[in-house]
Amino acid sequence: MTRRRYFTSESVTEGHPDKIADQISDAVLDAILAADPTGRVACETLVTTGVAVVAGEISTSTYVDIPAIVRGTLMGIGYTDARFGIDGKTCAVMTTIDQQSPDIAMGVNTGGAGDQGMMFGYAARENDELMPLPILLSHRVARRLAEERKSGRLPWLRPDGKSQVTVEYDGDGRPVRIDTVVVSTQHDEDVTQEQIVDAVRRQVIAPCMPEALFDPDNCTIHVNPTGRFVIGGPHGDAGLTGRKIIVDTYGGMGRHGGGAFSGKDPTKVDRSAAYAARWAAKNVVASGVAERCEIQLAYAIGVAEPVSIRVDTFGTGQADEAEIERAIGEVFDFRPLSIIEALNLRTPIYKPTAAYGHFGRTSEAGENGVTLFPWERLDRVDALRAILK
Repeated sequence: MTRRRYFTSESVTEGHPDKIADQISDAVLDAILAADPTGRVACETLVTTGVAVVAGEISTSTYVDIPAIVRGTLMGIGYTDARFGIDGKTCAVMTTIDQQSPDIAMGVNTGGAGDQGMMFGYAARENDELMPLPILLSHRVARRLAEERKSGRLPWLRPDGKSQVTVEYDGDGRPVRIDTVVVSTQHDEDVTQEQIVDAVRRQVIAPCMPEALFDPDNCTIHVNPTGRFVIGGPHGDAGLTGRKIIVDTYGGMGRHGGGAFSGKDPTKVDRSAAYAARWAAKNVVASGVAERCEIQLAYAIGVAEPVSIRVDTFGTGQADEAEIERAIGEVFDFRPLSIIEALNLRTPIYKPTAAYGHFGRTSEAGENGVTLFPWERLDRVDALRAILK
């Protein structure tokens, strides 16, 4: 009998402390790129009870009001009351900003990578989004929590929260059942555990699950398993930019190079090359060349061409992996400036990426007609098929 396997991924809401920090960092980045598309930004944020600290290296010809951006981001998430851990109207905001190191700028100014390192992209034929199902569903649940809170349908919800989904796979790697769902959500003091469990099961979890794979009577569901989650947000835990990199990517299903995304302009290959690798991997899977594909890119600081490109199809490839690597090298240009140009990455598209994942989102439109998540498009499928027959 073929052994079945289980895989678990988690997500967090936009009110989770680390995600607050990511959104502030990317909101600063967007504000700079809106006025100065060539600005260099490496913005880090710390949030804790009643305080937000913004630090980093920024070189730009424009001025942005960082305290106003911090306050607007916090209030947009729902932190409008000091009882929630931080209040965007009254919290302290501290800034400490330097310019980008001229030693780094030397390599970036000539079109080279802003740092050494490796980046990964992943895609799998598990759903229309070509994403691992556990992280896709975890994001849906976390986002649904925020929607139910902001709509007023569940007014006792507060901004902080987490989700986790375990999917059962058959021996061929196909998802066959939702095995476990875990939701932990911050809430008002005067709501009962019974109310929370009933509402979250009916209004949050059930609408997010694919009917063919979800049987609530044959699925383990935990809602606020400690029985109480009143103290949350920055009051319950300090938040830092870049601490949710697995939530940001593939939920652990694909590898991660270690570099965070939020707060970094696209000359940082930690961000732009990870987007390009996802773009390439998704087109490989969509072309029918493989059921699963992981692409690794590696760079040396100041050098434009990647030092290596590696493809792994996990035994699902319809062509030799060396041939797929060759085809990818012909169809995609992974030099940093070429990635930036091809995906139009000098536009203010980044704050929406800072909650609910950077990948698998294709139906969202930004302001003023700006295309969000351009690395999700399937525009190189025919070119790959032509080379790989």
